[in-house]
Amino acid sequence: MNAELLVNLLKAAGLMHLGILSAGLLMPQVVGIKRHLAPLPPFINSLFWVYYTFIGACVIGFGLFTYLMAGQLVMGTTMARGVLVFLALFWLLRIVVAVFIFDMTPYLTSKLMHLGYWCTNAVFVYFTVVYALAAWKGGCL
Repeated sequence: MNAELLVNLLKAAGLMHLGILSAGLLMPQVVGIKRHLAPLPPFINSLFWVYYTFIGACVIGFGLFTYLMAGQLVMGTTMARGVLVFLALFWLLRIVVAVFIFDMTPYLTSKLMHLGYWCTNAVFVYFTVVYALAAWKGGCL
């Protein structure tokens, strides 16, 4: 594997974060979040929206950083490897949450919803593999 390919894989991952963000923006409508949050105390309701916003900001940051710094990320510096390992573990844990914690079955009401769910999880796998590969191969190319 050459450095140019790894940079391109990382840039693709950076752009894919926008797709994940788009899916995240659709989530409240798809699952009827306002209806589910309505009976909760105002603080808990606000807490959810703050967390939701912060997660969205992190996804934007991960995507921008990955796209704009792809060349530096493959150089194999200690800092680059640390960031790549963090991102690989972040998305690996997101896969674990998707598979073992979240029960999406009540919301997967159509073939399109099933397809979207599995495509989203496939993107999480792509992120995990590409970030781990870049951490492993970076600087060795």
